[in-house]
Amino acid sequence: MNTYKRFRYPQQIISHAIWLYHRFTLSFRDIEEILACRCIVVSYESIRQWCLKFTSTFAKSLKKKLGSLGDEWFLDEVFIKINGKFRCLWRAVGQEGNELDVLVTNRRDKMAAIKFFKKLFKNHWQQPRKIVTDKLASYKAALRDIGSNTPHITEQYKNNIAEVSHQKTRQQQRQMRQFKSIAQAQRFLAGHGVINDHFRQQRHLLKARHYREIRERAFEQWTQITCAPNLVINN
Repeated sequence: MNTYKRFRYPQQIISHAIWLYHRFTLSFRDIEEILACRCIVVSYESIRQWCLKFTSTFAKSLKKKLGSLGDEWFLDEVFIKINGKFRCLWRAVGQEGNELDVLVTNRRDKMAAIKFFKKLFKNHWQQPRKIVTDKLASYKAALRDIGSNTPHITEQYKNNIAEVSHQKTRQQQRQMRQFKSIAQAQRFLAGHGVINDHFRQQRHLLKARHYREIRERAFEQWTQITCAPNLVINN
């Protein structure tokens, strides 16, 4: 089936715009201007519609292709403002810092934690060797209620990798001027973290040659899941 059927612009331009939006802290108007500089005239509203249409599909395909992202789960929760009210964002990452899953809820209690754990266990067939969280009591109660036997670690500083994973969300949230609804936040964050992590490598830990190899592999996988060759434009 042709994913881009009925779209006027070529798939290379559509996938490139989506990559720009989720890889960098850019607005739709910023991307409109970047493309205009390359003689591609497209409105920011079209770019917004592309992101709404394709981000979820691309993120799911990317997660499926990458497979398991770690057997150690690090969980953390923060409050985010949605339509003027504070809601809770739960996030789980693997030991390499790759996002495993996110969930936006009204509350930060045991029932919300249970809902997040059930989502995690359902989407990741490989059981973790350990689960690391902060000392929020809801985690322990939720794991007990769902009958999990996975070792649960709550030592101080052990969960730093999950805590810093919220930084890119904060950056993009400021650019978007807050979320309008829980559904919008869930839809955006579920795709944004997967795509952003795929391209944002830990450059400072890699030799230049290894970094270039990993970056090239990331672009190859992106080309495969979007069915669109990289956009190359000669001025």
